[in-house]
Order: sequence, then structure tokens, then C-alpha cells
Amino acid sequence: MCGIIGYAGHRPAVPVVVEGLRRLEYRGYDSAGTAFVRQGDLRVVRAKGKLAALEEKLAGEPVVTATCAMGHTRWATHGVPAERNAHPHLSNDGTLALVHNGIIENYQEIKEDLTARGYVFHSETDTEVLVNLIAERRKSEKDLRGAFAAALREAKGAYAVCLMCNDEPETVYAARMSAPLIFGLGTGENFVASDIPAFLPYTRQVVFLEDGEIVCATATNYETLRLEDLRPTTHVPQTILWDMQAAQKGGYRHFMLKEIFEQPRVITDGLTGRVNGDGDGALLPELDSLPVPERLHIVACGTSWHSGLWGRHLLEHWAHIPVQVEIASEFRYRESLLLRKDDMVLVISQSGETADTLAALRIAREQGATVLGLCNVVGSSIAREASSALYTQAGPEISVASTKAMCSQMLMLALMALYWSGRKDAGDASDTQTKDQRRYLIGLLESLPALLEAHLPGMHENARRLARKYADARNFFYLGRGHCFPLALEGALKLKELSYIHAEGYAAGEMKHGPIALIDSAFPTFALALDDALFPKAKSNIVEVQARQGKVIALANEGLDLAVDDHWVIPRLPAPLSAFAALPALQLFSYEMADYLGKDVDQPRNLAKSVTVE
Repeated sequence: MCGIIGYAGHRPAVPVVVEGLRRLEYRGYDSAGTAFVRQGDLRVVRAKGKLAALEEKLAGEPVVTATCAMGHTRWATHGVPAERNAHPHLSNDGTLALVHNGIIENYQEIKEDLTARGYVFHSETDTEVLVNLIAERRKSEKDLRGAFAAALREAKGAYAVCLMCNDEPETVYAARMSAPLIFGLGTGENFVASDIPAFLPYTRQVVFLEDGEIVCATATNYETLRLEDLRPTTHVPQTILWDMQAAQKGGYRHFMLKEIFEQPRVITDGLTGRVNGDGDGALLPELDSLPVPERLHIVACGTSWHSGLWGRHLLEHWAHIPVQVEIASEFRYRESLLLRKDDMVLVISQSGETADTLAALRIAREQGATVLGLCNVVGSSIAREASSALYTQAGPEISVASTKAMCSQMLMLALMALYWSGRKDAGDASDTQTKDQRRYLIGLLESLPALLEAHLPGMHENARRLARKYADARNFFYLGRGHCFPLALEGALKLKELSYIHAEGYAAGEMKHGPIALIDSAFPTFALALDDALFPKAKSNIVEVQARQGKVIALANEGLDLAVDDHWVIPRLPAPLSAFAALPALQLFSYEMADYLGKDVDQPRNLAKSVTVE
């Protein structure tokens, strides 16, 4: 959630660090700070609020001589948003400064022990406890490296940390355990950060650190060590292929709008190399060595969970694989997972670092299940720990609200259904699709980029018009049936996380079982009523809303017999692929509603891009 950057090099370090923090703003934060050594003293500057508040404080600091520094943007876990709880945190003796993402679960017992030894704490954070534990271990270890490792071995929980010491003003120490941390190799400069955009203008060479690893870096050297015994580890640096232009707004008002309009390209990129020469099958070599699952468990959180719910329809209908979809935070605490020998678990996460999803992956592996990862970040924890990983190839998604990532997940789920259908067909399974059916569906997928390119501007105009009409609403229902039910959930999620309007997504047939009591003239409904087998049922639900004087926006196809307050026509596609046209319409409506109401579209309150704690 929080952002970390550490720098050791030849440039003025503090501006590099602040610039890096700005590229990590999408992760969400409530305060920021930086640490550097000045004339032998370890200096920490912190501020509550946005980076502008930190920059205002730094304007009065002579920082140009420091060539090593670290910075942090904090999203509160322990302690309220306040300067005293902002990072970095200093040890009592003022020799060490630490920034930290994650949660130290046993910090309270460590704090009690340190308090008994005379340590005084000025914040409510677990981070201040950890930096003082490192200071305490320096008394018994031969060097800072040993003290750092000894303290981290005592800490239980998840963390990515970066440490500086006034005795070693040109060195940064960092470590990770169940939280993202990446090392960047430059020329005469090195970086650590919680995400690649923090240092991408300076280098594309990266090392993806493993859980339980420490890195020690100066401007010209670095080494990675095992936390357990400080034995050296080796890595082959990888090259990042996308550049900072991909992380810029490109003329759009917000990153979210840009990323919605990038969905045609996302589909094109996702299909590249994924379709065989005859156009009747999907190529997913990542799955070739794995069996076709007898039963599939999809485990995810938030938007990724909605993708999984939608994907279930394709996997069951196209590939005839029974699918169970579960929320990761519930899956990980179930007493009996009932995983069978031929079951497969598919975990979906945009970042590949989602804490609950990663924990579910590890539990499934312990149960002996084959685990497949679907994520967007090469080298992420889920990608490394799964039996095999599929990458969505959506590129960096900066806005906290996920848009093109869901589109890319849906595309990969469709390709997986086609791939497994082909595998079954090759084995003479009589209940799967034929080659002609797969060729037709792949042709539809290949037509999507041009279709969306043509209709996205018109969708945007409709979204703008409807947002202004319904901006006074304080509640919304989103209704859908079949494959449209997950879209209703996602539409409601986007509206409430962006505009802070209460919204609920329902399976439309469930409306009569209680929720219909809420309907009145001030409680509008957004109904998905596409031209599929369930349209008559959806139409009946709309009539039931109207009978209670409820206003209705119907996202529908041209030519359908509907009398509603607002009929929003989108391109017709066969179900369930019609979701690729409905999804951006839902996203654009939420975007325009939030923008019209003056909300912070790219960084909604209380939210973070990568949820790396429970």
C-alpha cells in the first residue's frame, strides 16, 4: 500500500527520492517523509498530507549535498494519520532511520520489552518499535548488517523495509517479507522501491527480491543476502520493457480515463501470440505442462473477484469445467478447503502482491493443489510462487480504481476457457466446443479492439450526460443476471469507491428478497439488460422497480423493447462477450460521476492500489 524508495548514487538524492514518491502516489497515502545524512547527522523530514506539504518543509533544508536518501508515503495501519506517525522513524539514539510497509504482528510484545529497557516511543507505529529493536541488536551484533537481520528474524508479519545509518551515510539497507520490494541497478547509482515506476526514468534493470532477502547497496556496489544466515544470494537482473511514457496521462484529464481508453490496446496486446495459426484455438504454453482441471477454484479479492465470477460462466459453458469462486480473505480462513487431487486453484491479482490472495495461494500449495497465478506484474510474489503464471500484459495501471486490469483479466479467462476446451476436444471429449465454435469466438475477441475504439467516445458522452442527471442521488442499485451479475457488482464498486455514493450490486432475481423495499423515486437503479437469453427476466425486474416509482438507467442493446428513464445503447455482442462493451460503460459512468462531484478520481480516500496487508 505505502510507497518506498531508497537511493544511493551520484545525484542530489532528496530530489530523486521525492520524484520517486510522486510516481508512487497512485498507491494511496496520508503522509510522507524522507531521511538523509547531513554533516554526520541523520536528518528526517516528515509531513502529514500530500507530497506538496513535504516539499514545502524541504524547501528550507540544505539537501543538495546528500547523495543517499530514502523516502516513504504512508497509508495508516498503526496510528492515526499524523506527522508523529509518518515515516521515516528514528531510533532513540538518532543513529538509525527506517521506512516500512506492512504490519509487524508482534510489535506490542517487542515494544513492552524495549520499554522495560528504557526505550521511549513517540508514535503509535510498529515501525518505530522495529527501528529501536535494530538499535538494540546493534549492541550485541558485530555490524549493522547483522543487527538488521537479527531484528527482522524476531519480527513476525509482513514487511518491506529500508534502513539508513548516520555511520554509513552512503549505504541503504533493505529487506522484504510478504510485501513487494524491488532493486534497481543503475550506472553509478542504485535504487530500492516498492514498485518499478519509482526509479524507471533512471534504469530498467531490476532484481526482484525474494521473501527473506536483504540487499545492501551503495552507489557502485550491492549484495543480496539471505535473512536467515546472511549467506549471499544471486540474481539475474531483468529488463523492464515499458517506459515512463506508459505511466503518464497522455493528455487525458486523469489516469483512470486514460486507462479506460487503453482497453482496446490491452485486448490487442493480450491476444498477440495467444491464438494459433488457424484461429481455432488459444495458445497458452504456460499451461501445457499442467493437467486440465477436473474442478477449478478461483480465489481473488475486489475487482479481481468480479473477474473470476464472470470467468466462471465461460469456463463452465465453454470448457465444461466446474468452477467455484471464492473471496481470498474468506478462503484462507476456512477450516476445510475440500481440495481434491485433480483440483486446480487459480489466484487472480492485478499486482501479484495482494496479501489475502497470496496467503490463499500458499494454503492451497500446502494442501497439494496445483496453483495457477493470473496477474499483471512480472516477478511479483504470486507469479513466482504459483505452479505457473499467466500475465495479463495490461501495462502499468496508475489509477487506484482498476479498469483496464479487469478487462485484461477477463480476456485471459476467456482464452483459458478456449484453451482448455481445445485440450478436451483433442482428447475426443464430446461435450466441448468444436473448432468452428472456437474459431467464431476467437474472431469475436479479435474484433473487440476496433469495436471499442469506435464506440468509446460515444460511451464517454453518454456517461457524462447521465452523471450530471443523477449526481444528486445518494444511493444506487446495480442489477444484472447471469454473466451480468458480476458486472453489476463491479459497477456498484466503482461508483462507491470513486464518488462515495452508496451503491449495491445484486443478482436481479434477488431484488424481491428484501432490497426492493428500498426503492423509491430518489433511489435510482442501473440495470444491465443486454440482448441475451435472460433479457425477459431482466425486463421483468425493471418493471418491478418502475412500479415502485424507481428511476432506471438501462444499459442495453439497440432494438430491445424497453421503456425506461434512460436507455443507454451499447454495441451488441453475443453473451457473455458483451461484457467487454458493458464494462467500460460502467467505468465511464463512475468516472464522470466522481469527476463532476469534484472527487479525487485517481486517488480515492482511504484506498490503496496494492493491498499488501489484511
